[in-house]
Amino acid sequence: MRLGLAGTGRIGAAHAETLKGFDEVESVVVADVDPARAAAAAAKLGVETAALDDLFTAGIDGLVVTAATDAHPGLIIAAVDAGIPVFCEKPVAADIPGTLAVIDRIGASDVPVQIGFQRRFDAGYAAARAAVASGELGWLHTLRATTFDPAPPPAEYVAHSGGLFRDCGVHDFDVIRWVSGREVEEVYAIGANRGERFFADAGDVDTAAATLTLDDGTLATVSLTRYNGAGYDVRLDVLGSVSGVVVGLDDRSPLRSVEPGVAPLPGPAYPGFMERFRPAYTTELRAFLDVVAGRAPSPCVAADALEAFYIAEACEVSRRERRPVKLAEVRR
Repeated sequence: MRLGLAGTGRIGAAHAETLKGFDEVESVVVADVDPARAAAAAAKLGVETAALDDLFTAGIDGLVVTAATDAHPGLIIAAVDAGIPVFCEKPVAADIPGTLAVIDRIGASDVPVQIGFQRRFDAGYAAARAAVASGELGWLHTLRATTFDPAPPPAEYVAHSGGLFRDCGVHDFDVIRWVSGREVEEVYAIGANRGERFFADAGDVDTAAATLTLDDGTLATVSLTRYNGAGYDVRLDVLGSVSGVVVGLDDRSPLRSVEPGVAPLPGPAYPGFMERFRPAYTTELRAFLDVVAGRAPSPCVAADALEAFYIAEACEVSRRERRPVKLAEVRR
């Protein structure tokens, strides 16, 4: 199998290295809008390089897209038009109209598209989903999701990120749908700025909380921050009428109990998402090989990304207008 990769930034380089390590992958060819960066990545990893426009005639069997968000729609459409299965890191596009345009454009094609929501491939989240599906938790009453980054991204990233809900919380929104098997009907969200001024300057917040009402009455809360100095902390509590489980509570969780006699977790805390989810990224890309080979359908289609984006959009409207927002208000 010969795979192409568009975008050789941090996650792109990591994905290229992972792909190169699969026995089924005979060769990897990388490209970037910055040819020098692509050449440097190719030299470091021992893979091929090509101009971005030449990827689709380079004899590739599948394409992995890790380029900047504004390049995602064009690359997805070009791959589908060329009959090349494509994996694209979230989001499909920068906004809902752009996402809908891509979905409309590729809707008539049978070329598979997989969107990168790596938490679906994390062992803990998968186990929580299985516990819900088996009925062992009883009926769900509460889900509590957290994504706490240890330090904020650069100001220039924040200015073009789409905001905390769309950039960060969208992972929680997707996995709440995936684990619970339910849809979100209504949200209420708030945000705060106590850190760097550039968040407010971009119309964003550095900390946020949202309450989601699911279509069966289950309540979910999502807490987000860019300033969790203790370390990277991503968890999901899934609580039911019979039992409950938690994802992400392990010996590297950045938590310290102040109860007498409780030993501290050994640590060290995860420094970021790449370290915490490295096995999930590997499993996700291995799943893409099955998609490319025709052994399995896409496990996360563009419509799934759209649903998570709708929740993020509703949360942003709620935060700005200080009111509950039904998902029906933002659907198009």
